[in-house]
Amino acid sequence: MIGLRRAFERMHRLYQGDANRPLRGYAVVLGTYAGLAGALAVLGRAAGARLPERFGAGDTVLLSVATHKAGRLLAKDAVTSPLRAPFARFEGPAGEAELNESVRGHGTQHAVGEMVTCPFCLAVWVSTGLSAGMVLAPRAARLVCTALTAVAASDALQLAYDTGKQRLRLAARQAGD
Repeated sequence: MIGLRRAFERMHRLYQGDANRPLRGYAVVLGTYAGLAGALAVLGRAAGARLPERFGAGDTVLLSVATHKAGRLLAKDAVTSPLRAPFARFEGPAGEAELNESVRGHGTQHAVGEMVTCPFCLAVWVSTGLSAGMVLAPRAARLVCTALTAVAASDALQLAYDTGKQRLRLAARQAGD
């Protein structure tokens, strides 16, 4: 065990160079993900769930948009900031209904902070959960994915509406000049 620890510490030093990278924290995050994915597989097997022969294009698009929206909601939305607060520090607004936050802490706290403030990082976790839902409880998972996709479409419409209003105001100002 001591030899394994020394090997890890050596690898860590060689990997990070002058940077301070929380490899142990990342290992905890990866181990947690693997454990949860394994638990979902065991649960599915115990429940007698069968993997579909294939996912259709509609389910893939629905899952993709829902994953995107859930990832952004979890990583950037003001309302979900209490979930990120143990791992991040508020920096300021980041545009339309999103926040900028910086990761804080060391080790596992820092690694989790990187994950929960990054919609790209969260997408793997969200997609895994929603995909498992599509196998274990497809009706409920489709409902959740449809709701998240509707929110994403609404966001796009809100942004398009605001952009249209800004263009009209600019055109009116330019016509008045």
